Amino acid sequence: MNGFLPFALPEIGEEEISEVVDSLRSGWVTTGPKAKKFEEQFTEFLGDSSLQSISVNSATSGLHLALEALGVGPGDEVIVPDYTFTATAEVIRYLGGTPVFVDVDSATFNMTAESFAAAITDKTKAVMPVHFAGLSCDMDAIIKVAKTHGIRIVEDAAHALPTHYNGKLIGTLDSDFTVFSFYANKTMTTGEGGMVVTRDAELAKRCRIMRLHGISRDAFDRYTSTKPAWFYEIVAPGFKYNMPDIAAAIGIHQLKRLPAFQLKRNDMAGFYNQEFSGVPLVLPALPGNGSEHAWHLYPIRLKPEAGIARDEFIQKMADEGIGCSVHFIPLHLQPYWRDTYSLTPEVFPNAHAAYETEVSLPLYTKMTYSDQQRVVRAVKKVLGCD
Repeated sequence: MNGFLPFALPEIGEEEISEVVDSLRSGWVTTGPKAKKFEEQFTEFLGDSSLQSISVNSATSGLHLALEALGVGPGDEVIVPDYTFTATAEVIRYLGGTPVFVDVDSATFNMTAESFAAAITDKTKAVMPVHFAGLSCDMDAIIKVAKTHGIRIVEDAAHALPTHYNGKLIGTLDSDFTVFSFYANKTMTTGEGGMVVTRDAELAKRCRIMRLHGISRDAFDRYTSTKPAWFYEIVAPGFKYNMPDIAAAIGIHQLKRLPAFQLKRNDMAGFYNQEFSGVPLVLPALPGNGSEHAWHLYPIRLKPEAGIARDEFIQKMADEGIGCSVHFIPLHLQPYWRDTYSLTPEVFPNAHAAYETEVSLPLYTKMTYSDQQRVVRAVKKVLGCD
């Protein structure tokens, strides 16, 4: 057997390494010229000059900034899917708001417009759809409901770069904010980091101020000015959410490689789909016409006829030298959310059923063709289909 194949690894090239070294040698290692360049190039990548991109140290902080800029506070409700990572909901609590959890579609694991609409009350301030695994929610329907009720929209696009919905990139739709993640296992990485995208200039200004202690001027502008520029004002009780140039240096080159990364991920998903045809698995939902999957994850579900429980399957895959994961443990099963909001599985039948049978197989660009073949052989062996 070859060595253990992990669930995920980033693909970092010499260009990224050289750019980081250049930052170290420049003496400017915190937020500075490369963070600004990365933001500008990210907007260019999205292809809409009306957008503004604000780099941050994580997607979690980006979601927090977005909700804060929209004025979410005590007494406000924000609707989120139950089938997501805790960050989606926890940022609401940072601001004293109340998350309202809804079930997801049984095939896509995404929030639906119907579940969103059914959860609206007179306290609903915002909705946070999550594009699970890299497949977009039905955003036209969600946007229509939100606009009808005057509800703000923050897209949690941690999985969704570069996802297309009806011919448009996620990040360019008619929402108030879109927040991307560059965590180590995402489709591109800065190690830790994220990007907040909006086309509202005032909301962007608020995010920029709040990401660095509520200071009225960026430190980069003050410290590089050729004239005395030491004076600044604290205009709000902000946070420490800025992205340093060392991280942005990685992002600059990861962004250039993203189209090639996406092509490989799409090919890899296609290979899995072909090889697992006829195997007792429910394969990932596919995008509709005019849409494209980012393939951040390749989530399968075990059919009853597979004859094996999810946990046993993962252990046997590990025994074969293959790392797998689960996305997600739904929030109704997490002690804090369950106990604080009296959540029960009966309210979230689709999310609960998905959790009980879901396994995420390795899918990352550093994998080779032989690596994928190993995964396929292991899956078929564990299921008795070899």
